[in-house]
Amino acid sequence: MTKSSKEKDISYEMTDEDKTIKIMVELFCRERHGRERHGGDFLCDECRELLEYARARVRQCPLKEQRTTCGKCEIHCYKPAMRQRIQEVMRYAGPRMFKVHPLLAARHLLKGRGKS
Repeated sequence: MTKSSKEKDISYEMTDEDKTIKIMVELFCRERHGRERHGGDFLCDECRELLEYARARVRQCPLKEQRTTCGKCEIHCYKPAMRQRIQEVMRYAGPRMFKVHPLLAARHLLKGRGKS
């Protein structure tokens, strides 16, 4: 069986989102927690937990194809404590993303503006 083009678009979008959140959490952890890369990973336990939680929330999003950025969403899937933590990461890493990965940053910004 092959995936429909709609399913391919959704999975591509989810992959893009996964990359974006991973880069943002890594940037935050490296610069705020002073973590250096050891092996293939440099996240502290707290940031690793946040990344895994965020990825699970995105995968389980009930909106899927109508999805906007989490900050613009009316559902709020995150627990309050995790939401506060991810907001801190986004506030810090968001503006710095254009230096680290301009294409993903632009896509994320456009996605957030595309729907209200």
